[in-house]
Amino acid sequence: MDCAAEEGEIRHALADLPGLKGLHFQLGARTLTIDAPADSMPDALTLIRRAGFKPEALAPLEGGPAHALDDGHDHANPQGGWRGLTRYVLALVLAAGAELIAYLAPPGWLASVSGMALAAAAIALAGFSTYVKGLAALRRLRLNINALMTVAVTGAFLIGQWPEAAMVMALYAIAELIEARSIDRARNAIKGLLDMTPETADVRQADGSWLRSDAKTVAVGAIVRVKPGERVPLDGVVVSGTTAIDQAAVTGESIPVDKAVGDPVFAGTINATSAFELRVSAPANNTLLARIIHAVEQAQGSRAPTQQFVDRFAAVYTPAVFVLALAVCLLAPPLLGWTWLQAVYKALVLLVIACPCALVISTPVTVVSGLAAAARRGILIKGGVHLENARRIRAVALDKTGTITEGKPRLVAVEVLASSQPEAQVRSWAAQLAGYSDHPVSRAIAQGLGEPQTGVLDGFTVLAGRGVQARVEDADLVLGNHRLIEERGLCSPEIEARLAVHEAQGRTLTMLASPQEVLAIFAVADTIKESSREALAELHALGVASVMLTGDNPATAAAIAREAGIDDARGNLLPEDKLNAIEGLQAQHGFVAMTGDGINDAPALARADMGFAMGGSGTDTAMEAADVVIMNDDLRRIPQTIRLSRRTQAILVQNISLALGIKGVFLVLAVLGSASMWMAVFADMGASLLVVANGLRVLRGRPS
Repeated sequence: MDCAAEEGEIRHALADLPGLKGLHFQLGARTLTIDAPADSMPDALTLIRRAGFKPEALAPLEGGPAHALDDGHDHANPQGGWRGLTRYVLALVLAAGAELIAYLAPPGWLASVSGMALAAAAIALAGFSTYVKGLAALRRLRLNINALMTVAVTGAFLIGQWPEAAMVMALYAIAELIEARSIDRARNAIKGLLDMTPETADVRQADGSWLRSDAKTVAVGAIVRVKPGERVPLDGVVVSGTTAIDQAAVTGESIPVDKAVGDPVFAGTINATSAFELRVSAPANNTLLARIIHAVEQAQGSRAPTQQFVDRFAAVYTPAVFVLALAVCLLAPPLLGWTWLQAVYKALVLLVIACPCALVISTPVTVVSGLAAAARRGILIKGGVHLENARRIRAVALDKTGTITEGKPRLVAVEVLASSQPEAQVRSWAAQLAGYSDHPVSRAIAQGLGEPQTGVLDGFTVLAGRGVQARVEDADLVLGNHRLIEERGLCSPEIEARLAVHEAQGRTLTMLASPQEVLAIFAVADTIKESSREALAELHALGVASVMLTGDNPATAAAIAREAGIDDARGNLLPEDKLNAIEGLQAQHGFVAMTGDGINDAPALARADMGFAMGGSGTDTAMEAADVVIMNDDLRRIPQTIRLSRRTQAILVQNISLALGIKGVFLVLAVLGSASMWMAVFADMGASLLVVANGLRVLRGRPS
């Protein structure tokens, strides 16, 4: 399957297959999955062969028939490289010989016979697969490129234009091969990532020794060692050692990421510094990298809106030009005074111009290049429709925790108020109390204060919804929230004023107090990612509004919004409230995107016109509901997606304009009698190569 047009040919050929439930094409891999009863499979293979394709079974279903079929002819075998080029070059030499004989040899039967023989040999060498497909299409009354070329070349040969017929077929075959290789470059751009995964891994054995094993055979839970400079063979979690990992292949991050015990690592990434050990968390066929590639291939199989329009247009364009060619053939002699041979020749030129190849190819190669370019940057777009639609985003709604912020509370401020106790003593007491609690805020305080001093802690008690209390070094202490301190009667106007300053900044406050006084105030906050500020500035530069939707209190939401540069912030929202907010934003702005990472964001992600999920910290539910997954949780990928979408759309418009413009010019020239068959072929294949090369420019674009 060279292009979407040939996918259409196979769909048409299998339309009446008994029991057919569905056809699932993967143009990137040139495979087809047929959902039909087992006894229908022989009929399906026969119908595909009649359409001019050579199906090859790839992998049998367990206990069932082969389900994946591959076109194995020279033009479409991705492993074939330039196989067939020698034959086409020889055909071009023979065609050139036929041209020389026609122009230089003295008239006579010997020159005619030898020239025709060379031309016939060139056509046979270059056009065998074209004729097979063309005759199959004509039998089914399908006017595809192969049918048009078959009629045009055969007709030119029969009316005595055999040198031109041979040259046209040879040039067409070579151009088609170049085109197929160029399209493969776009299709296989993401597949190169698979080669980054090592085939073997060092696996720890039961006796503690290490054995180099096939990565495909390594079980989940096994311990694998990765040395400096090596690629990580499988997904896993670090169990020993610290290092820095280059994750560019998976997340698009250009700077290596530090990894310690408990951190996840991904297959295909590079261990930049020190040796470490990981516990395998996924088999080789289900690594994050493998899932990304599978998702991109699935996305490539979907048809973008522009592609659907072009396919519909081509379905009308080709028969229309065919009718025009027939009219020229039949009406030009009596109306314009042409000879019948002239009329037939011009009609054949029109048949070549009628080929919609450049137009049909102009969209999928650009869309596939865009999807691959996004995947290289750690942006997983689930279909061409989402790639095209991203340019329409007018507002982005964002969850707070884990999306705009780190999602991990940190101790950001400490105020020691006690004058009767040394500051070090107060900090030590707070660290000991916080260290005994499993509350996230307490853990943030304990981590921020560091290792506590040695001391004895007795009578530790959790005060539900308020804090904790215990006796530390003969002192009765509580570590709790504002409500607890008020209940103890320890709040003074001075303390209230200090608390108000922190609360205005959206911080969560905890106080350490004795029975007589407040000893210290600890402010904890979920810090904003550095990348979030840049991302929001870029969105504003693109003319996109930003709104934060969070379950936190409005004061915290407003503080975070001010610090991050967000236009609007809405707090105290439940999942259904976020859903209603999205509908309101759609009424206000039009096309709205939602960004989130949690289960509570899934309804809003699904309701928004486009959903962005955080792939690093996000839940499976959120990633399933989203249209785009950002693999490294960097919000800057959203404006990058919008810019990529706009660039892709611009190139799509350029390609369609090129294809239609060139066709239009040569269509007029052909009707006026000024275009030859050579010119028609150069117009068709030249336009095809132009739009392919232009579409591939998307791959070369670099992220800002």
